[in-house]
Amino acid sequence: MTAQPPEHLPPAVPPGGLRASHDDREAVVERLRDAAAEGRIGLDELDARLEQALTAKTYAELDVLTADLPQPPSPADQPPLVLKGGLHGASRGPGSWDVPGHVIARGGLGGVKLDFTRVECRLPEVTVEAYGEAAGVTVVIPDGWAADTGALDPGIGGLKDTTTPDRLPGTPLIRLTGSGGMAGVVVRHPNRWERRKLNSNPARR
Repeated sequence: MTAQPPEHLPPAVPPGGLRASHDDREAVVERLRDAAAEGRIGLDELDARLEQALTAKTYAELDVLTADLPQPPSPADQPPLVLKGGLHGASRGPGSWDVPGHVIARGGLGGVKLDFTRVECRLPEVTVEAYGEAAGVTVVIPDGWAADTGALDPGIGGLKDTTTPDRLPGTPLIRLTGSGGMAGVVVRHPNRWERRKLNSNPARR
């Protein structure tokens, strides 16, 4: 029996024809404003491009507005962020901070905590190279984000992963490497106290 071709499938859409989101339009608006501040485009041209950006429906319509502007550096091209616990500990977040594609966390004697709960990260993947050492490393990720811990050596302190595997579309994967050392590495979602604090201090839009 000859298989029949599937019916009612949507036509293939080229990448430029995909629908743009509000965040995509806002990102182009910021690039255009920066370009005007740098003297790359005039104010009249800025107004015209801003109007087109705010009404654009597809990626192709947005891309043409910045095609003649230098590409901004990608977060993946940034040098690694290095955090050393030392004697007193070190942390990033909660709150907005620039997330590079590679983070190196060394627990030292004071410990390191990485909190991603209030960051905006457009990278598909972030490598966290964690070394628990004497005081440990704790990584907190929002609900909907996922962690891959397969490349991390638990060491003596071990690895504790209480995250859920359900990853929402458009969220980065946190890929953990390194070693648990003496104190271990923990990756988790916010605990009850952290959730209460986040709820009492909602993010600014």
